[in-house]
Amino acid sequence: MYDIRKRFPAEDIIEPDLPICDAHHHIWDWAGMPYLLEDYVADVDPGRGHRVETSVFVECRAFYDADAPARLMPVGEVREVAALAAQARADGFRPMQAIVGHADLLLGADARETLEKLVEAGEGRLRSIRHSVAWDASPEVGNSIVNPPPHLLGNSRFREGFALLEGFDLAFEAWLYHPQLPDLVELATAFPGTGIVLDHLGGPLGIGPYAGRREEVFALWREQIRWLAERRNVIVKLGGLGMTKCGFGFEHRDAPPTSAELAEAWRPYIETCIEAFGPERCMFESNYPADRESCGYSAIWNAFKLIVSGASAAEKSALFRDNAHRFYRIA
Repeated sequence: MYDIRKRFPAEDIIEPDLPICDAHHHIWDWAGMPYLLEDYVADVDPGRGHRVETSVFVECRAFYDADAPARLMPVGEVREVAALAAQARADGFRPMQAIVGHADLLLGADARETLEKLVEAGEGRLRSIRHSVAWDASPEVGNSIVNPPPHLLGNSRFREGFALLEGFDLAFEAWLYHPQLPDLVELATAFPGTGIVLDHLGGPLGIGPYAGRREEVFALWREQIRWLAERRNVIVKLGGLGMTKCGFGFEHRDAPPTSAELAEAWRPYIETCIEAFGPERCMFESNYPADRESCGYSAIWNAFKLIVSGASAAEKSALFRDNAHRFYRIA
């Protein structure tokens, strides 16, 4: 699991003046391993690290309202994050200007009350809902924290709740594993008016039954990514490959990977997505602190910059900040 005490050596910053919106990170108050706003700001290192100007908070079952009914407990997370975002400033860094909350869409039409209260609690910052569907038959892979059933995206009750999002002007964040990408294609086809964000490059797995099969998994993942990219209501977050589930094994090394090593390992995945979706439908994410399982914050962004070093200035601006600002409506 995440070693929140782990600290990685900072790298010299590549292109230090390139503005960044970190499109996906967490803070949490989990017992025994809290990762709070001050921890995230320390990793960003405003004024000395990369020029991260804004960020997007993504739900992680933190700050839940334990006294509320189960369906309304996630409202506490959005309320707490909105309050922190309203007062957080650090050397030009305005964290959590957009919020991704959680609602149990398996409530169907009854999810409306939860969505109403989440919007109210977000104080103008709620932009998207994530109901994680990451599931695999192998216990070595493990499911997402909500332990979803298989093929949840096709569940009629789930889709009844999903159908509410467009009316609230909310997008959907899809956290799943690569074998589930066909399910997301079907969902995106059925709901073309709802924006969908594919988190973490679609979760290409490299552990358990997928270990030692990288070329085979990559070929299947690439085919599905290209298929999904044909749905114009879908955009993709470039990141999340630092999680151990991806199977690169950096967490087992004595020395942490350099940005050059990360760029070499991650380049095929990121370039495939940019080619399939176009630079106008991709955005970079740190996925911190989850990616701290294997690599440091400054190295992650340096790796991204190395991978797209040949892109134009306009494309870099879109990938690192502008697309996230447009999609999440960050002023």
